[in-house]
Amino acid sequence: MKNYLDALNFIMKNGADRPNRTGVDTRSVFGLPLRFKMSDGFPAMTTKKLAFNAVKAELLWMLSGSSDVKELQKLGCRIWDANAEADYWKPKARFEGDLGRVYGVQWRSWRTTDGRELDQLAEAIRKIKESPHDRRIIVTAWNPGELDQMALPPCHMMYHFYVAGNKLSVLMYQRSCDMFLGVPFNIASYSLLLAMVSHITGMEADECILMLGDAHIYHNHFDQVREQMLREPYQLPKLKLNPSVKNINDFKMEDIELVDYTSHPAIKAPMAV
Repeated sequence: MKNYLDALNFIMKNGADRPNRTGVDTRSVFGLPLRFKMSDGFPAMTTKKLAFNAVKAELLWMLSGSSDVKELQKLGCRIWDANAEADYWKPKARFEGDLGRVYGVQWRSWRTTDGRELDQLAEAIRKIKESPHDRRIIVTAWNPGELDQMALPPCHMMYHFYVAGNKLSVLMYQRSCDMFLGVPFNIASYSLLLAMVSHITGMEADECILMLGDAHIYHNHFDQVREQMLREPYQLPKLKLNPSVKNINDFKMEDIELVDYTSHPAIKAPMAV
């Protein structure tokens, strides 16, 4: 995870200080790539504790196509609660706990112009199996016609699969990137997604690549970032998936496990909403 720490250092030294909608200024750079070889170990943050159960829960919730925050809460994860309760969103919610046309809904139930619903992820998996050299194996959550129907417009907007031989990689583009709180979570989430899709397609998970648009550190996270940059990374853990799972829809929390995960203690920081 040295490349992540190097990215923090680069932003602190070279970033531009800018205002934003939250009222808490950021220091940011535009266009920052991060690459993680899965053969090096699962890229779970070790210089502070990663809430891996929350990573699992949110990804499984997205894969289910749900917009209901109560379904996520049943998995023990409450990271979307503030969005569900936001004053600007609650009058638009169709039911209590509704988050609208967010990530999983777009992944699994994209509305077409002729009124059909398209399961983008299922189509991507079909292409990986049947036409792996297709350059259009893409899933997008950025739907301009439905942004006003989302509690939060997607930060990680789209992902693109790539097959070389029997190795599968994923490239994710993220428009807004909270480097201290959010990006470690996103790295783990898309690495897990890559591993799960590789598992059910019979591929070897190769590389998880993140292309970060506005990669920023909030000013009130500077002390925490400096503390984290002083910590020496531990060896990366391994990911264990239940070998009996053959369908992306069948994964459950207990089917996903981090093995030999060691980290430095958590570092608390406020989240800007």
